Amino acid sequence: CENLAFKSTEYMSAHNRSKVWGSFSKIDDKVVRCKLCGKDYAFHTSTSGMLAHLEKKHPMPSSLKQSSMDAFRVRKLDSSRAEKITGLMTSMVAKDVLPVSFVEGVGFRELMAFLEPDYQVPCRKTTTVRLEKMYEDKAASLRESLCAAEHLAITTDAWTALTTESYVTVTAHYFEDWKMKTALLQTRAMPERHTAENLANVLGAAAEDWGIADKIVACVHDNATNVTVATSRHLEWESHRCFAHTLQLAVNDGFKLNSIANVVGGASRLVSHFHHSTVASEALKKKQAIQLKEPHRLIQYVKTRWNSIHDMFERLLEQRWTIAAVLSDREVTKLSDARTLDLTDANWHTMEELLPVLRALKSATTALCSEKEVSVIILLKYNGFLVRHLQRDEGESPRVSEFKRRVSDSLTSRMEPENTGTAKKAAFIASFLDPRHKHLKFTTKEVKEAVQEKVRDLLSGLRAVSGDSARVDDDESGPAKRAKQVDAMVSFFGEDYFKGDTVTSDHSEIERYTNEEGISPSQDPALWWSLNESRFKNLSRLAKAYLCIPATSVPAERVFSAAGLVVNRLRSRLLPKHVDMLLLRPFLWFKKKMGTLFFDFNCCLFSRVINMFI
Repeated sequence: CENLAFKSTEYMSAHNRSKVWGSFSKIDDKVVRCKLCGKDYAFHTSTSGMLAHLEKKHPMPSSLKQSSMDAFRVRKLDSSRAEKITGLMTSMVAKDVLPVSFVEGVGFRELMAFLEPDYQVPCRKTTTVRLEKMYEDKAASLRESLCAAEHLAITTDAWTALTTESYVTVTAHYFEDWKMKTALLQTRAMPERHTAENLANVLGAAAEDWGIADKIVACVHDNATNVTVATSRHLEWESHRCFAHTLQLAVNDGFKLNSIANVVGGASRLVSHFHHSTVASEALKKKQAIQLKEPHRLIQYVKTRWNSIHDMFERLLEQRWTIAAVLSDREVTKLSDARTLDLTDANWHTMEELLPVLRALKSATTALCSEKEVSVIILLKYNGFLVRHLQRDEGESPRVSEFKRRVSDSLTSRMEPENTGTAKKAAFIASFLDPRHKHLKFTTKEVKEAVQEKVRDLLSGLRAVSGDSARVDDDESGPAKRAKQVDAMVSFFGEDYFKGDTVTSDHSEIERYTNEEGISPSQDPALWWSLNESRFKNLSRLAKAYLCIPATSVPAERVFSAAGLVVNRLRSRLLPKHVDMLLLRPFLWFKKKMGTLFFDFNCCLFSRVINMFI
């Protein structure tokens, strides 16, 4: 600490020797005291004795001395440093989701003038050009990565901005060296009607633009009919409904039950009263301070988020008696208001019964949306778990039983049944190719056999296409060619896929794979495949194709959160054609951990935004 204290009192030349006083205090006109050791010294008119004391008793290490001297030295701004500053400033605009007009702000320019007086802050137009170049570089890198991928899955969703423009987002998901990667391909304005044909044109154009049209395994989307028809019928991609959206629709069907809807409505009115009455809110805080360890604000139900009902119920039950105390206080709540707002014992009991049911449903939704396990295999696991959880319990009230029945029936009707026909779908294939679930213990023997037969067909089909590719190319091209191939997946793996393999290699691999024990549910299937790829050369290629399919369209929906920062009131004049550029970079860089997908939202790129901001 002595050295640090003396750092600010470095031995100075005659014209600034007064800084020595930083380490001394004046006792009187003739005596000074060292702040570092407390020793008194005689003082006349010169500080040389004080300086000698510091050099002898409190020397500064040479490294600190040089560092301190460098800090005081005026640094000349050369071209390389100016370029570095400009690059960092451009990156700041992108990473911190700032409008490009930020660089012309008075406060920012005053700050830069103080920190680096010789630096000329670039204008908005120059910053825009640099952002465009940054985008082009990252987009080129992404194209190389997509080109190397043999197969991938996409997710898509539509949304409307504050400016009322409608956008369609597309994200891609694939393996690279058995590490899961994701990329935002586009956020395109779609002013035309959202018909199946128009959506197919938009999605198809995005696939063609990025060079992945022949690599798409499946498309994950919401339950809307138009996008289902667009992907499965017009584009001939395997279509998968977002399981999180399916679950949301099923739960909402349960809340349509009148007896449950009345409880939700009454609870919402009660919360609204405390949110809008400052008197009631303050009274509740005082009661909480007396009766509870921690005061918590009541949570209001949001219509677009069913799981907020769970949060509202949970908080109301926690605060039940403090709420009752406020409602019974006539200095705070009128009797007429209390009678209207207070919930009946039956309503409180219903909330208590519903809470564990909603908690399990919310946990499923949270797990799905957190992407701890992105593969489509969770469709089967979660669906089975939820249906079992929604079975009637002995002693529960009729209204709760009816709620559970409605949710279960809705979920079952929206999910494809488990039979030998659906065994050919990606969810079953992915489950078989996941070493944790390859034995398919959750389904019937007939479905298991159908799944394995489908896998054999896929591998056999690859060989057939490899042998016939030259002849087919002479006769047909484009969608007609792909439609006549044995399976859409077989075009992903290349002509040399089975070179050197025997006819029995497929069956041998499948047999060896199924005869081995599965791995623990806590283990990473991608890591397992990376270690066993050489043992199962053919199946590993299929695993890369199917395990990359997400279970939900959350990746596409999550873009809306970033978009909300871009297309907001500050940027309400932003043209639709520029939004795609603004949102692309968050998904150009990938974080990898245990084969699981993470998004880096700290890298949001802005470009092509000249004169677009207020």
